[in-house]
Amino acid sequence: MRPTSFVPRPTTPHSDRVRAITIGSLDVPSSTLLWMLFATITFACLSISQAKAEDARPNVVLILVDDLGLHDIGIEGSKFHQTPHIDALAKRGMRFTAGYANCRVCSPSRASIQLGQFTARHGITDWIGAKTGMNFNRGDELLPAEYAHEMPANDVTLPEALRESGYKTFFAGKWHLGGEGSMPTDHGFDINIGGHHRGSPPGGFFAPYKNPVMEDGPDGESLTRRLGKETASFIEGQDDQPYFAMLSFYAVHGPIQTTQELWQKYRESAPTPPADGNRFKIDRTLPVRQIQDNPVYAGMMETLDNAVGDVMAAIEASRKADNTLVIFTGDNGGVSSGDAYSTSNLPHRGGKGRQWEGGLREPYYVSMPAIVPENSTSDVPVIGSDLYPTILDVCNLPPRPQQHVDGRSLETVLTSGKDESLEQRSLIWHYPHYGNQGGEPSSVIRTGDYKLIHYHLDSHDELYHLPTDIGEQNDLASEQPERVATMRKELLAYLKSVDAKFPEPDPRFDPEKAKQRWARAHGPNKERLEKREAAMLEPNWKPNGDWWGSTVD
Repeated sequence: MRPTSFVPRPTTPHSDRVRAITIGSLDVPSSTLLWMLFATITFACLSISQAKAEDARPNVVLILVDDLGLHDIGIEGSKFHQTPHIDALAKRGMRFTAGYANCRVCSPSRASIQLGQFTARHGITDWIGAKTGMNFNRGDELLPAEYAHEMPANDVTLPEALRESGYKTFFAGKWHLGGEGSMPTDHGFDINIGGHHRGSPPGGFFAPYKNPVMEDGPDGESLTRRLGKETASFIEGQDDQPYFAMLSFYAVHGPIQTTQELWQKYRESAPTPPADGNRFKIDRTLPVRQIQDNPVYAGMMETLDNAVGDVMAAIEASRKADNTLVIFTGDNGGVSSGDAYSTSNLPHRGGKGRQWEGGLREPYYVSMPAIVPENSTSDVPVIGSDLYPTILDVCNLPPRPQQHVDGRSLETVLTSGKDESLEQRSLIWHYPHYGNQGGEPSSVIRTGDYKLIHYHLDSHDELYHLPTDIGEQNDLASEQPERVATMRKELLAYLKSVDAKFPEPDPRFDPEKAKQRWARAHGPNKERLEKREAAMLEPNWKPNGDWWGSTVD
């Protein structure tokens, strides 16, 4: 049976009659067909508009360097290390001159970036694997506090938030935020190359890498360049879907390794050693490096810089560079004491593991040509936990204030250069542990231009006015007791509100043994350290039989 044709009654015999058009077995009035065509075109336009809106969402590239000192970078004042690609990245957008990591060691800072929180809130307050309580038996007066050993499963990480909004997520390099069940792919990353529970590269910085989640390259291949090229390859392979790529270098963490060619280059360009031959001075607990002249470390810095160049070249070639948010920063200060003793953070005091600015200050560069003026600077104090809300804001995604509760969006600063609400807010650090590099259990608060360090051993405080005392040599605590009391009250109230953990006295403490250990560190150990570092600049110095099997970078 043929269906009824939908033909309206004509109003005139001829000119005003609406003709019916047959579609399949239906006779459809031309007016209805026009409406259907209009609706189809409108739907298609809306779909295209939505697709274009999604295509217009910024891509995000976050570059995180391990153990990078602020003054390891050329634009930040290094006269020894050569970092032209990183310098260019800094000039591409905004350089924050008061940029901070969330902790003086790695894992806590990395968790703060992923979670948008200060370390005391999420509970990862030391590098994962560090001993605590009675398991810590170094002969110190306090037992380090307990801490969380992996990322909290129920929190929504930055990559999870982005993936839920349609972003492809990629991770390459160092993770160190838990093992099985707490790997990058358990916390929002679609792809993971090289990230696992270890904090240093198992096979060193040249293949074979012995990395359980990354294929080996040819023997002698640079791990740092490999991670840069993997990230560049991911960027080159993306088309319409917006992406978040996090390149988390193992460099420049120990072991300190480079090629013979780069060692030779920097051996020949090293500055004149101190007249008295002392590259180190004792600062309270351990020797601290005072000069940048380690040619092996300088070679690592050049390789790092070239890897950053690989990534930036891929971004430029993508034809989406103007709409790509690029962030470059580090997880803690340079290693000036303990571990490899590889760099100097002067004029900042201390370095990795220590409570002063050398352990916390970081390069902090944010660029996106579409919205951030090139070659701009800001002196607003900013920190790693700000990246979560900032990225959501720039990507026009809804904030998650219950998650990134301690972080603040920097978009207003990036686009206008100012945000008065950020200038006087308080930044808080909590490290109830002893650092391998000589740091002491303490908590820190910076409010405006003032920084207070509260020591857990005896509850005394140090107060510094950073604009006039960047080296933290003039303790103002006795001169400004009211400011000290106000800042200490705010710091301790915050720590109480998040149920922060604190160290306790070690009943095994032996003052005599502590005195002997102090004497060794300040005497024979320092002498060996001075000789070792001087030897690296000798023409015939050789670290091992094959320079770690490295090939020319």
